[in-house]
Amino acid sequence: MYLNCKVKIPEKGGNISIKTISGTSYVYLEKGRVYNKEKQYNTPTRICIGKRDSEQPGFMHPNEKFLKFFPKELLPFEKGTQFRSGCLHFGAYTVIRKIVAEYQLDEVLGRIVGQDAGLFLDLAAYSIITEDNARQYYPDYAYNHALFTDNMKIYSDSKVSDFIGKVSIDQRIAFLNEWNKKRDHREKIYISNDATNKISQAGDIELVELGHAKKDLETDIFNYSIAYDRNNHEPLFYEAYLGSIVDVSQLQHTLKKAKSYGYEHVGFILDRGYFCKENIEFMDESGYDFVIMVKGMKTLVSELILNVQGQFENDRAKSIRSYKVSGTTIKQKLFATDKNERYFHIFYDDGRKAKEREALEEKIDRMGRKLKECMGETIHPRGDFQKYFDLVYYHEGKPDEVFMTGIEKTEVINRDIELCGYFAIVTSEKMSAKEALELYKSRDESEKTFRGDKSYLGANAERVYLTESIDTKIFIGFVATIIRSRIYDLLREEVARMEKKQNYMTVPAAIKELEKIELLKGADNEYNLDYAVTATQKAILKAFDMTAEDIHRQARAISSDLLRVELETIEKQSQRSESKS
Repeated sequence: MYLNCKVKIPEKGGNISIKTISGTSYVYLEKGRVYNKEKQYNTPTRICIGKRDSEQPGFMHPNEKFLKFFPKELLPFEKGTQFRSGCLHFGAYTVIRKIVAEYQLDEVLGRIVGQDAGLFLDLAAYSIITEDNARQYYPDYAYNHALFTDNMKIYSDSKVSDFIGKVSIDQRIAFLNEWNKKRDHREKIYISNDATNKISQAGDIELVELGHAKKDLETDIFNYSIAYDRNNHEPLFYEAYLGSIVDVSQLQHTLKKAKSYGYEHVGFILDRGYFCKENIEFMDESGYDFVIMVKGMKTLVSELILNVQGQFENDRAKSIRSYKVSGTTIKQKLFATDKNERYFHIFYDDGRKAKEREALEEKIDRMGRKLKECMGETIHPRGDFQKYFDLVYYHEGKPDEVFMTGIEKTEVINRDIELCGYFAIVTSEKMSAKEALELYKSRDESEKTFRGDKSYLGANAERVYLTESIDTKIFIGFVATIIRSRIYDLLREEVARMEKKQNYMTVPAAIKELEKIELLKGADNEYNLDYAVTATQKAILKAFDMTAEDIHRQARAISSDLLRVELETIEKQSQRSESKS
C-alpha cells in the first residue's frame, strides 16, 4: 500500500536504486549483501520502499516499509502532529511489562515515586534493551519504542535529568523495605553477596574516593554490592559505599542490613575476598551460616590438601560428575580460637591442574627473566620473588647492596605444583562436598547479575556529576537488575526443558530477537504488526508463558491507545490555533 503523499527520495549513496517495471519506477533500498557460493560473489538484498513520482523525479510515494527504515522522516500530513516513529519496537517491552506486573513493580513504584513511576520503569527498560544508561539518548529510544508512561508520553532529556535529580533517599529506602517485606522470611535461604567497583571522574559525588579498582588500578571509584537470594533467584538489596572501603570491611554492615530486613534464617555464600577471622566470628555471633571459598595455597588449606592427597581423586564414589571434579570433606577448626569445628570440602579438577601449573611455571619463568634484567642494580625484590627465589647480593666495596642473581627454590615451587588443581570451600553447616559445591556455584547467577549490571545495563559508568543523581541511577539500575535477572532465570529454565540448547536463549540474544517485533503505522494512522511472529520469537516467548496471540492482543491495545492519544493531541492543537486566531 502506497501512502497518499510525496517525500524526497532519500540520499543514501549507493544504497538507493531505481528499477522501472511496466512503465512504473520503483525505489529500492539495499539492506545488505548475501554471498552466493555458486557464483562466488555477493548479491545485494533490496526492498521496495516506494515508487517514484512521474511528474517530480526527485520525489516518491512511500509505502509502509519506508516508515520502518526511515522512522524519523515526517510525512507531509504529519508535520506538526508527529509524536513518535512510524515504526515502533514493542516485543521486548511486552516481556518486560509482564515481569513488572508479576512483581507488581508498577504498583510499588506508583505508591513511592508517584506520577513519574512510568518514566522510572522506562529508564529501567531503556538500560536493559539498549545496554546503555546515558540519559541524553533516552528521547531517541522513547521515539521508537512502546513506553510505560501515561499515554506513552515522550519526555525530553532535560525532564529525565530533572527527575533523576529529585528522587529522594526516603523513596529509595521505602522501595527496598517494601521489596524485601514481600519475601518469605520463614524459609531458610542462602544469600550470595558480591561487590564491584565503578570508576568515576565526577567532581561532586560523595561516594567517589581514591581506591583500588580491578587489576589493581588505583583511581577514583565507588563500590557497589548486591545481596542475591540463591533459592529464589532474586536480587534482595543493594549498597553503594565509599571507594576507599574494601569488601572485607563492608561485609559486617551488609549482614546487619540483612537482619534489619528480617532475614534471620539464612546463610551467606561468599567469595574468597571476604575471608577473614573477624567476618567469620561476626557471622557466628549473628547466627548466620556461611559457605566461603578459601585459597588453596593458604597454609591451613594447603596442609589439609596434602594430608588427603591421593585418597579421593580417582575414587568413583567421590566424583561429582555435574562439575567434572572429585571432592571429599574433612571436619576441623578453622581458627585455633574457634568454638565449633567447620566442614572443609576439598576438591580436585584435572583440567584445572594443567591450567594452574602452566600459569605458575610461566609466572616463575617471567620472574626469572626479570631478575636477570636487574642484575647489577641496587634493588631488593619482595613478595613472590622472595618466595620462589634465593636472592643473592654483593656489597663489598659498594655503598649499597647490588643484586647479583636469583636461584629458584625448587622445594617451594614443587610444593605449589602439587597444590595445582585443588581448591577448598568451608561451610559452617554440615553438608556433603557435592552440596557445598552446588551452593557455591550458584554464585554464578549473582556474578552474571553483576556482569549484566556493568556490561548489559550500561552501568560501568554512571555519567552524572551530583550525589543525588548517581543515587537515583543506581536505584534505577537495581530495579533493572531485578527485571533482567527474572528474564535470565526464565530463559534458563526454558533451556533446561529444550532438547538442544539454542544460541538465541541468552538474555542479549533474546532481547535482540524480540526487538524485531515491530508495529508499522499505516495510511489510516493505525499501527499494525509488520510481520507474523517467527518460530524463534515464539520459542523465546514460551519461556515467559506467552504466545503469538498475546503479542497480537498487545499490538491491538497499543495501536488503539496511540490513535486515541494522537487524535486528542491534534484536537487540542487545533483548539489552541483557533483561540489564537
